[in-house]
Amino acid sequence: MNHVRSVGMRKTARMALVSLMLAGAGLGMTACQSDRDIDITKLGMETDPPETLYNQGLANMKAGNLAEAGRKFDAIDKQNPFTEWGRKALVMSTFTKYRLGRNDEAITTGNRYMSQYPQSQDSAYVQYLVGLAYSKQIADVTQDQKAAMRTIEAMNKVIKDYPDSEYVEDAQAKIRFARDQLAGKEMQVGRYYLERKEYLAAIQRFRVVVEQYSNTNQVEEALARLTEAYYAMGIAEEAQTAAAVLGRNYPDSQWYADSYKLLQSGGVEPRENRGSWISRAGAKLIGA
Repeated sequence: MNHVRSVGMRKTARMALVSLMLAGAGLGMTACQSDRDIDITKLGMETDPPETLYNQGLANMKAGNLAEAGRKFDAIDKQNPFTEWGRKALVMSTFTKYRLGRNDEAITTGNRYMSQYPQSQDSAYVQYLVGLAYSKQIADVTQDQKAAMRTIEAMNKVIKDYPDSEYVEDAQAKIRFARDQLAGKEMQVGRYYLERKEYLAAIQRFRVVVEQYSNTNQVEEALARLTEAYYAMGIAEEAQTAAAVLGRNYPDSQWYADSYKLLQSGGVEPRENRGSWISRAGAKLIGA
């Protein structure tokens, strides 16, 4: 009887122990599932050495798997910050984000690199990537042109801080495009006022183009619109000056032909007043 009781007690104890182990395992699994810091898909990357991850990232790039390559480089950055591998990974992370069209992330990563490694061997390239990411965000002239201004700022840093780099020529081209967009925005607003016969407001916008964006494609129209606006206000002398500056710099322009015709309809023709702000600004134009 005692033997039966002893066996029963041992069986009960084993069952209790198994129950405790299962309960503990269940708690552990629940904890793992609820712990947001644990991602079993990333455990391999976290344990691989940075050199292995970097080479895997390059291999994925070569195969066209930019998203996977970016994850490899980001893992290096996370696990090995402020190391040479971490620095190189930041460069590649900026590049992959830019190529994937994740421009805001590329800008953030690139700016972080520049704050940490402003004089490194790759700093010119990363600053250039930041400028490219901004340029990709430039919108139509009917929309906000903040990205155009940021492009100019970023690319000017390339030219100023890394004048001997291979990226200067394209940086200058991106600046010209961004400036043309800013001038286009001024023209778009100026035309809006001109159509509503708000001539002073229109002239203010066209003047910005002539004085601040004299090397853009918008100058010809700006001078023609100044001719139109001043003529509509009855200020013939300024209208004549705007047309004269337009004709001197762009004699074959259709805008000049239209301006000349407009003045002739009122019995006058282009004639430059050297004391006008238009004449002073015109001296700085491309065709002057």
